[in-house]
Amino acid sequence: MTIRVLIVDDQMMVREGFSVLLNAMEGIEVVGEAVDGREAIAQVAALRPDVVLMDIRMPHMNGLEATREIVAADTDAKVLVLTTFDLDEYVYQALRAGASGFLLKDASARQLADGVRVVAAGEALLAPSVTKRLIAEFSKLAETPRVADPAGVGELTDREKEVLVLIAQGLSNGEIAGRLIVAESTIKTHVSRILVKLGLRDRTQAAVFAYETRLVTPS
Repeated sequence: MTIRVLIVDDQMMVREGFSVLLNAMEGIEVVGEAVDGREAIAQVAALRPDVVLMDIRMPHMNGLEATREIVAADTDAKVLVLTTFDLDEYVYQALRAGASGFLLKDASARQLADGVRVVAAGEALLAPSVTKRLIAEFSKLAETPRVADPAGVGELTDREKEVLVLIAQGLSNGEIAGRLIVAESTIKTHVSRILVKLGLRDRTQAAVFAYETRLVTPS
């Protein structure tokens, strides 16, 4: 199936450049563009894209606010945030708002296309330099008292807790399957059940949940 993409950026050259790059990739189609967060929300409702490439710093409504509203609307669109700054202060907030991942704007065409495919498939995506920033934010949580029994965790089986910790450590389904010596389809089932039990949107929110509830701490 073709992955439908909406590009959101206040700079026309950026939008046009990403559009040309992605439309040249097999299985990806750019179905629309938006110049700010407000237009992005309207376009998501009208076009029903699979993936939204979202800039952070835009006038009228920034990418953080737009991401929060798109996720709250319970659409199927996954938000992949693009930023010029690997230390952007919005990284942690956008992930909590429901973004499925981050890429820097200097990513190659192949990295961009691969990122769209990864996010569309329900996986989490974080550029290495962005991950460092995120871990730094998580480290601050270690200074707060640990919640004895975080909401929802008690409903997870021991194996599901194990899978959740590995998700938070950045492992893919295949890597988790190899670590636990089970079929990858089994891990997909565990991930689906974890998301349902915890009321989470995707793997990225699962990772944030694991750190915030101190099921796993940065090493």
